[in-house]
Amino acid sequence: MSETSPEPSNGQSGVAVDTALVEERPAVRPAKLGPVGWARWFWRTLTSMKTALILLFLFALGSVPGSIWPQRGVSDAKVAQYFTDSPTLAEWLDRFWLFDVFRAPWFAAIYLLLFVSLIGCVLPRTAAHLRELRRKPPAPPRNLVRLPQHAAFDGDLTVETAAARLRAERFRVTTGPDWVAAEKGYLRETGNLVFHVALLGLLVAVGAGALYGYRGNVLVVEGDGFANTVAAYDRYMPGQQVSAESLEPFSFTLDDFQATYIAMGERRGQPLDFGAKLKVTDAPGAPERDYELKVNEPLDVNGTLTYLIDHGYAPTFKITDGKGQVAFDGPVPCLVAQPATFTSECVIKVPDAQPEQLGLLVAFLPTTVPMNGQWVSVFPGAANPTAQVYGAFAGDLGMRNGRPQSVYELDPASLKKMKPLVMKADPLAVGKKLDLPNGMGSIEFTGVKEWIALQITHDPGRMPAFVAAVLAVFGLVLSLTVRRRRVWVRLKDVAPATGQGAGEEPGDPSGRTEGRREHGRRRVEVGGLTRNEGGDFSEEFAEIVSALNPGVKDDR
Repeated sequence: MSETSPEPSNGQSGVAVDTALVEERPAVRPAKLGPVGWARWFWRTLTSMKTALILLFLFALGSVPGSIWPQRGVSDAKVAQYFTDSPTLAEWLDRFWLFDVFRAPWFAAIYLLLFVSLIGCVLPRTAAHLRELRRKPPAPPRNLVRLPQHAAFDGDLTVETAAARLRAERFRVTTGPDWVAAEKGYLRETGNLVFHVALLGLLVAVGAGALYGYRGNVLVVEGDGFANTVAAYDRYMPGQQVSAESLEPFSFTLDDFQATYIAMGERRGQPLDFGAKLKVTDAPGAPERDYELKVNEPLDVNGTLTYLIDHGYAPTFKITDGKGQVAFDGPVPCLVAQPATFTSECVIKVPDAQPEQLGLLVAFLPTTVPMNGQWVSVFPGAANPTAQVYGAFAGDLGMRNGRPQSVYELDPASLKKMKPLVMKADPLAVGKKLDLPNGMGSIEFTGVKEWIALQITHDPGRMPAFVAAVLAVFGLVLSLTVRRRRVWVRLKDVAPATGQGAGEEPGDPSGRTEGRREHGRRRVEVGGLTRNEGGDFSEEFAEIVSALNPGVKDDR
């Protein structure tokens, strides 16, 4: 026989409970989210505006290392120099892809997460905004006096007249039996959505440019030409979807380059203008046309742009070896050592010289004058050009050992093994010759040419990115300047009070409501509010009240 709980002793009815049948209930535990719940939580977190702003900040922050450390494909020589100067630090930087920031997996992850976040943020808001555009303004609240902006006046205003006047103020209007509801400022959310869609378009344009675009650098000397092929580039950086057949088949020849400088005054030597005269062939078999290439005025061939980015001198030399044979004859592009005077440094390698290879270091002086026992250049223009050999060496240049060398320097390891022939000779004027000692030949300075450095780019996302940037600015301006606001108007018929004079009502001995009981006149209440923080709506609200009651001062 099971135990039962005792009867209540206070005379109230009780219920016997069979304690043996009462099972002990387990403790309540929170339900697990499960895969679907976690996926839903992750999606909501990723597509929130807060997450989008954080990813946008990380995207901007992740781009900073690309401007601090040299990048492969842009400054390969500086990257190599970084490994030479600081090998341990360079190794750690390379582990985090800081020499390839824009190709790094972590940068791609930020880019893709930001892209997905913006899509997930914009699409629901767009759908909600479209629903909001189709929705009519809501009916007025019961007490308009409690709104942030309110006013009241007496007049013969009707619902139709109030609606017409609010429409004239560009409000969307809906009406009821004795009220009018109006709203405007939808462009604020439209601008916000345009900004985010434009940001998405900007990301797509940048991605398309990286995949289907290419860029490269090339140095061209006066009299030489260039054909837009992979082999003709000094440095070529294609997108992942670019092949050799993707390049626009144009070519050109550099006929002449002219740089003009200020000749007198405090600004003497400063550049005035640069112009490169080209003969361009847009496609094989097309007629040749003349084009003057200037800074910020690129050559455009079917979307492929050629920019003038640098220039310098390329003096021409004729080098005869020890056996009397011409081992080198042509221009030598020199690097600018002093931009103010365009004093340049030239390196000439003559691997075909006999009986030994020759390496020469030459300083080019555009306008040469003697100063303090030395020869210097005092003006960037080639008014008195000379070439001064300050190092001539004979021996193995190390060009056959398989290691790549820069054309702008002699290999230091090989230079230590070479025999010095000349150290700092007198400058050579055009047409003058310097005989090398020990029967190793001679070097003749034969003339002056100039070279230009060009950047050739094809970016299919350039114009879409520009349009997206303009739309982003336009949307941002709308979202910052437009306010969403609502206005309600309620009309009340006021019945005359018994025992009162025609000009007063109870509780209003001043008689300000005189005429309220006249035929056709009503009590008009107006209320308004903004749906966004910031900005002052009071001035605009006063103008709206004046439009509803022209010529009469309201008694707010």
